[in-house]
Amino acid sequence: MTAVSVVSTVLNEADDIDLLVESLMRQTLAPAEVVIVDGGSSDGTWERLEAARLKYPALVPIRDESCNLKRSAGPIARGRNVAIAVASSDVVACADAGCTYPPDWLANLTAPILNGDAEYSLGGAYIDLSETDPSHATVWDVASAPFFGVKLNPGAATKSCTARSMAFRKELWRRAGGFPETVFYGEDTQFDAKARQLARPAFAERAKACYRPRHSFVSAARQMASYSAAWGILGGRWARLWRNLARCLAEILAAIALAYSPIPLACVLALEIYFAFRLDWNDLRKAPLRMLGARLVFSAMVPWVAAWSQSAGSIGKKFRPNRQNFT
Repeated sequence: MTAVSVVSTVLNEADDIDLLVESLMRQTLAPAEVVIVDGGSSDGTWERLEAARLKYPALVPIRDESCNLKRSAGPIARGRNVAIAVASSDVVACADAGCTYPPDWLANLTAPILNGDAEYSLGGAYIDLSETDPSHATVWDVASAPFFGVKLNPGAATKSCTARSMAFRKELWRRAGGFPETVFYGEDTQFDAKARQLARPAFAERAKACYRPRHSFVSAARQMASYSAAWGILGGRWARLWRNLARCLAEILAAIALAYSPIPLACVLALEIYFAFRLDWNDLRKAPLRMLGARLVFSAMVPWVAAWSQSAGSIGKKFRPNRQNFT
């Protein structure tokens, strides 16, 4: 059987790095190696990786301080590229800090490639609703999930191109030019667009990363703003911008019309309920009212934050760094 390497890039992920490594080392399809590039962590992440290397011979930690925002415009992409370049296998799977991986993840994700059916495979990500501990899944994790392409069911169909769960032949990565090191956010989306020009992706079943963002309302809104600004900078997803602007305008007009009739506002509310629950209502039907309310609130906020941030990004051309780069 063809060997598979797993790669990841991290920066200041001390709270999550042990769970990531342990889950990758417990795969039913044992990776030939797990290459993790640390971009210069200052919170103990690197020390944890060094300690884990003594326990797991297949772990290959690399400290490369060019893979942070101080030295690279695209530190996440650069970290991935450094790890993939080092990987010895022809098939490479990407994983991410902030996630854990079920034991059959690697086998399921790479099956289309190892079977000869594809050169490129996507798995997606999900939030585990069975976790009741707020340190695992918060109300705002669930509320924001569909707006970041995250599912609430590990078996749900997905076409997400997230690098939290992505595999490809190394030759395809070379032909696509690697992950673009000129962008801070959206490097996986950019890579995906190039890879799809060269090979049709397979959407692997039950190959999702278990994502644990631990969002508050503020952190989820900030992530939405950062991603939207990236879309503006990269010059893509204009249909989404116009849709969000239309929703904002509809809400304004409905509020003005309230002086004459409540019907426009009722129509807008019905539309917002549709947008809030259309992608995963079956998984939320038994959720508590507090969670449903949080989803509706976040959904109503999305067009305002997304439209403003995408417009600002297209004008200012400035990415918003994540928390790890300020530690």
